[in-house]
Amino acid sequence: MDSNFVINIGRQLGSGGKEIGEKLAVRLGIDFYDKELINLASEESGLCKEFFEKADEKASQGIIGGLFGMRFPFISEGAMPCTNCLSNDALFKIQSDVIRHLAAEKSCVFVGRCADYILREHPRCVNIFISSSREDRVSRLCRIHGITQEEAEGKMDKADKKRSEYYNYYSYKTWGAAATYHLCIDSSVLGIEDTVLFVEEFAKKKLKL
Repeated sequence: MDSNFVINIGRQLGSGGKEIGEKLAVRLGIDFYDKELINLASEESGLCKEFFEKADEKASQGIIGGLFGMRFPFISEGAMPCTNCLSNDALFKIQSDVIRHLAAEKSCVFVGRCADYILREHPRCVNIFISSSREDRVSRLCRIHGITQEEAEGKMDKADKKRSEYYNYYSYKTWGAAATYHLCIDSSVLGIEDTVLFVEEFAKKKLKL
């Protein structure tokens, strides 16, 4: 673990945070994790991935699929059917364990999912938040998803609300606030490619790579 490092990226929807994370991981020659964590958490726990997809970056609703009145189910063969109920908090713990395990064995870039909080005791980490102008975010979402400006704005506002509630609930910090991260950067200022280079330089200096 001594030589391993992690870069955790929080992001506004449409800011290009995922693309920046992917390109950063390629440049540094390390693994990248975003939605892949859902499959890994499913495999690790033996629970079907729909559990994790429903709970993905959502603050605790208390329950998924019914009343939470069971002990944690350990399944030895196959995935647990989705009709069973399990709290978002229990799923967060499973995913947290996966993140900690990955960070312990190799260097990684993680996007979202409170990775910066989960890995707060990791000796070599860089926590970044990527934002962007509203205009650029709307334009990017319209281009990527083929949707109208109105649809993009609705999608964006809903995602920001969901992500902030999730992060604030589990981390007890404030999503997107400068004091929460080592670096906050507006990707619309430099553009995606130069933001990648800027973050890379910052990370290398902080980690003394």
